[in-house]
Amino acid sequence: MIPVSQAIPEQLGPVDGRVLRTVCGHFATGVTVITSGGGENAAGATVNSFTSVSLEPALVLICLHDNSRLLPVVQESGGFVVNFLTQRQEPVAWAFAGRRTARIEEVPHHRSVHDLPVLSEALAHLECRLAAEYDGGDHTILLGEVVSLGAPAGEEDPLIFFQGAMRELGDDRVLPGR
Repeated sequence: MIPVSQAIPEQLGPVDGRVLRTVCGHFATGVTVITSGGGENAAGATVNSFTSVSLEPALVLICLHDNSRLLPVVQESGGFVVNFLTQRQEPVAWAFAGRRTARIEEVPHHRSVHDLPVLSEALAHLECRLAAEYDGGDHTILLGEVVSLGAPAGEEDPLIFFQGAMRELGDDRVLPGR
C-alpha cells in the first residue's frame, strides 16, 4: 500500500495514479453493477464511478474503462441499467468485477420494459437511455437519461466500497442533520 502522506505535499509533476487511487479510496461509494445488452451480448460490470447529475431532466453518469467489454455493449444497445447492490450481493459485485466477468444468466435477473437486464435482487435500479459520451482519459464518461426506476429491496442495507474493499455499513445510527 502507498502511504497517503505522499500525496499531501504540493506536486509539480503529474500525480501518480496509484497515489490518486489510494487518496480517492478514502471516499466511500456505493457499489453498482451496470448491465446492458440483450441475448448473448448481455453483459455487466461492477462500477463505483456513478453519480446523480440532474433531477430535471433526470440524468446520471457512469464511467467505464475504455477497454471495458461492457462499453461497446452499452454503445450498441443505446442504454444501460445501474443496479445498486445490497450487502448480501457482495459475491455478485466480485463476479462482475474482473476482466472475465460473470454472465448475466448466472445471476437472478429480469428484462426491463426496454429489454435491458435488471438484477432482480438489487437494492434499486435506474434504467437509462444513453444521452451522451465524453472522453475521460482512460475512461469514457457516459451520461444517461433515466427512463424507468425501481427500489424493490429498499429496506436492505447497501454494499459500499471504502479503502479498496467492499464493506458493510457498520452503524445503524442516522447522523442528525444541520
